[in-house]
Amino acid sequence: MIQFDEDKQNRRVKELYQKEEEELAKVIATRHNLEYIDLSGIPIGTDALKVIEEIDAHAAKVAAFAISDKKLKVAVRVPEEEKTAMVIRSLIDQGYEVKQYVTSTTSLEKAWAAYADLSKTRETTGGSIDIAHDEILDIINTHPSLVDIQNVIKDILANKKGFKTSRILEHVLAGALSTNASDIHIEPEEEYVRIRYRLDGVLTNVANLDTSVYNLVLSRIKLLSGMKLNVKKDAQDGRFSIKLSDMDIEVRASILPGAYNESVVLRLLNPKSIAVPLEELGIPKKLLSVILEQIEKPNGMILTTGPTGSGKTTTLYAFLKKVYNPGVKVITIEDPIEYHLPGIVQTQVNDKGYNFLEGLRAALRQDPDVIMVGEIRDSETAQIAINSSLTGHLVFSTLHTNNAAGSFPRLIDLGINPHVISSAINIALAQRLVRKLCPVCRKEITLDGTNKEKIEKVLAGIFDKSEIPQNNSKIWQSVGCEKCNMTGYKGRIGIYEGILVDESVNKSVEMSDGAQEIQKTASPQGILMMSQDGIIKVLSGMTSLDELERIIDINL
Repeated sequence: MIQFDEDKQNRRVKELYQKEEEELAKVIATRHNLEYIDLSGIPIGTDALKVIEEIDAHAAKVAAFAISDKKLKVAVRVPEEEKTAMVIRSLIDQGYEVKQYVTSTTSLEKAWAAYADLSKTRETTGGSIDIAHDEILDIINTHPSLVDIQNVIKDILANKKGFKTSRILEHVLAGALSTNASDIHIEPEEEYVRIRYRLDGVLTNVANLDTSVYNLVLSRIKLLSGMKLNVKKDAQDGRFSIKLSDMDIEVRASILPGAYNESVVLRLLNPKSIAVPLEELGIPKKLLSVILEQIEKPNGMILTTGPTGSGKTTTLYAFLKKVYNPGVKVITIEDPIEYHLPGIVQTQVNDKGYNFLEGLRAALRQDPDVIMVGEIRDSETAQIAINSSLTGHLVFSTLHTNNAAGSFPRLIDLGINPHVISSAINIALAQRLVRKLCPVCRKEITLDGTNKEKIEKVLAGIFDKSEIPQNNSKIWQSVGCEKCNMTGYKGRIGIYEGILVDESVNKSVEMSDGAQEIQKTASPQGILMMSQDGIIKVLSGMTSLDELERIIDINL
């Protein structure tokens, strides 16, 4: 007995009909001397799609799917249709250079479905793209943990039927915001694509994508970020923004060609992560009192040093908020502007010639009292910043050096006269970020063995012994629970060191001493070194010894 499989037969009929429809489209294309196109595997550009109103696109059986400057690619069903011709003429009248393709009704329906995404995005005056925040807010409010986010992303990826590329990307972004991730890394491997979040400075696996799905997500990121879709062998940078109810979160996108496909990093510039008061950064009491004294001065420079991701920008913003009052003119030159401060003039460098040097020159013509230069990268910027601090301005800036003492030799390398450095700089700081132990699950252990020897060696070098906690016979280690996404850590805190330019340090700098000699000269100031500040935070239960040793070498 032969069983009749109706579903199978229906699928077969549908496939035949689809094949017939595509063949017909090819015939029409040939008749009109146009190219045939199948849109099923082509990402639909939202910038192009919105050139034609949805109601007009349906009526005329057309869809714009790609745009570059004024060159617009439009798929049509039947070129000689009156409504189709009217739409094409209207586009030409608007100044578009239109290239027509013939396609099937199925392809047009696929393109029209992308109109739903237009309600989720809109172009801003800054040229970036705002992703509608309703669904993102819902995910942030209802899925606070990493496990929740992983399950949500897996569920949407498992829904093979009719998933939307924009939906996948929005869930990945929402998950990053929900877990307070600083970056999203999307990395193609040979057989799959890995998504990781950087949580408290450490990369954590979130989900894996199929390569075919990733290609669509990659095109979506490029469209949102204003990158070129057809460029695959060069690095590209772009940006877009997520507009939530109480803030704008800018997303910096970086694409790098890799062995298997292009690799993506999305940096989330969340204003909440920057808005930390100076007193809550983790600066040791003595150093904090010195800093507060120095930022009250009308001129001089305060330098903050450390590698990328060490929290320098957060510290600079805390300085700005501390010094600002209505009687003071404050100007910043940044890359990028990460947090908007009321009452302060902020300017952002770009890749078209407006760099830190040009920004600083322009800022000095604006009669400022306080200037923040996001980073000193070259000798000219260093020279002008130093001169500004000598001529009645208070200057905040950053350098890339390993420690506070290294700031002085670095400036000398940049061509600054040692005799000028000591007169211009008030204090040099250095910092790193360590993860804080989760207060819910951290575990107390007895301090003994090698760990005890390491800690005692660092404590012996502390000039002011009153800084050392009285109970130093125990430390804490990480465990992991739901509250901390099973990492054992939640949040980060800074470890700091500083060198105040006093008479002794002044002489050492003028003699062009190395960083080690300058550090020895400054030790009687009683300001903790980073390793010492870190060990005190370990003994206080703020972080673990393992975490501290991951960030710095405490034996130096």
